[in-house]
Amino acid sequence: MQVNDIDFNKIFKIIGTSEDDFIDIFFESNISNFLSNENKKLEKAISGVSGGAGLRLISEKKSYYAFTNNIDEQNLLEIGKNLNRIAKTNRTNNNFNKLDLNFKESKAKIDIPVLKEVLNVSMNEKIKKIDDAVKFSWGYDKRILQANVLYKDYKQDVIIVNSEGNIAKDSREIITFFVNVVASNGKKTEMGYEPASAFMGFEFFDTVDPVEIARKACSRAITLLDAPFAPSGTMPVVLSSEAGGTMIHEAIGHGLEADIAGGGLSVYSNKIGKEVASKLVTVIDDSSLIGKRGSYRFDDEGTVSNKNILVENGILKKYMSDRLSNIKYGYELTGNGRRESYEHQPIVRMSNTMIAKGKSTPEDIIKTVDKGLFVKKMGGGQVNTVTGDFVFEVMEGYILKNGAVCEAVSGATLMGNGPEILNNIDMIGNDMGYSVGTCGKDGQGAPVSDGQPTLRIPSIVVGGKS
Repeated sequence: MQVNDIDFNKIFKIIGTSEDDFIDIFFESNISNFLSNENKKLEKAISGVSGGAGLRLISEKKSYYAFTNNIDEQNLLEIGKNLNRIAKTNRTNNNFNKLDLNFKESKAKIDIPVLKEVLNVSMNEKIKKIDDAVKFSWGYDKRILQANVLYKDYKQDVIIVNSEGNIAKDSREIITFFVNVVASNGKKTEMGYEPASAFMGFEFFDTVDPVEIARKACSRAITLLDAPFAPSGTMPVVLSSEAGGTMIHEAIGHGLEADIAGGGLSVYSNKIGKEVASKLVTVIDDSSLIGKRGSYRFDDEGTVSNKNILVENGILKKYMSDRLSNIKYGYELTGNGRRESYEHQPIVRMSNTMIAKGKSTPEDIIKTVDKGLFVKKMGGGQVNTVTGDFVFEVMEGYILKNGAVCEAVSGATLMGNGPEILNNIDMIGNDMGYSVGTCGKDGQGAPVSDGQPTLRIPSIVVGGKS
């Protein structure tokens, strides 16, 4: 990106008319590759290059935004004039007298090393990883009817310049590898899938084996074929650390986003300093973890990455916040302003969200349950942030009987209320597992990781077959 010749002071003066205005410009350059093998055929091989700039003005607690794919000073000035013209219609203060800024580059708290840049890896090397998973999937069991393997990488370079005189630069590389299979025995059809993703270069495959990803997906589908439907009712449930953090992401994560909480649309609104969970529960959002899918050096507003303790020993400490909610509601700026691309305004988003480790061993937690459900892998879920009510699918579950994990069951769902469940958690393991995904909000997607240790919920409604 060629931004060195742009006079940012000139653009800020064109956009702003009040000394209380906050202005930032987000520059982005993105190179991506997408490969997909569907049923033994390489169906898609797509490479793309994109880039542009987004200009934002926050004035009198309102946000105005415009973007362009033409990074040229004159073009940015014209867009800035239009942004100013629109914002002026809602302003009460039009006395702008800001001095010229001396810009300085912000320093990141962490370094995220990339050992083997994806741009330097041949397409054949990437296809080989796919082929390994494809070959294994089709040879796993004759009941496998479909096998789809996906590889995606992208390198995103961003520069964020703001009217406080700060310049933040970040370079992000994320690789995603995904196996999805369908199995059938003639009477029943089941699906199994397993994703892996991280902020790192092609050294990703030094720790992630495509064959192991395929094995997990195939094993899950075949196991479910022979599994009876889960029983329904209220019972104890143990969530494995392998289950991933879907529960924490949906049941409390979205409710702790400042734009939702500040607008009174969260069951956790106006509860900072109050008990919202069991004393065993500590909830953290940490964008500074090395190698996790939701990590970054700076967020998309140029705020340095942070480890934010949201709930500590059951007490709500803070919300995740971006610049607008900081200005609008006075919440602490936490570095959670994220956007899908330069075409989107930043909004409050999670990064790597997790329940912190406890003291119990997973084995000891399982031994406490005489009759219940063991969730090895969670599926998708939905939550009403206003009430906290949720429904989650169980992708892979097992009956718990006499303190042991027994036969697999299919078709289970978990239903409950986030605050109630978090208050009821009575055992937390000393292990930790992560799931990866793309979180959708306001029409934007953001890469995230969700983590949790093994934990016990003594009573929750399980949907299944009565």
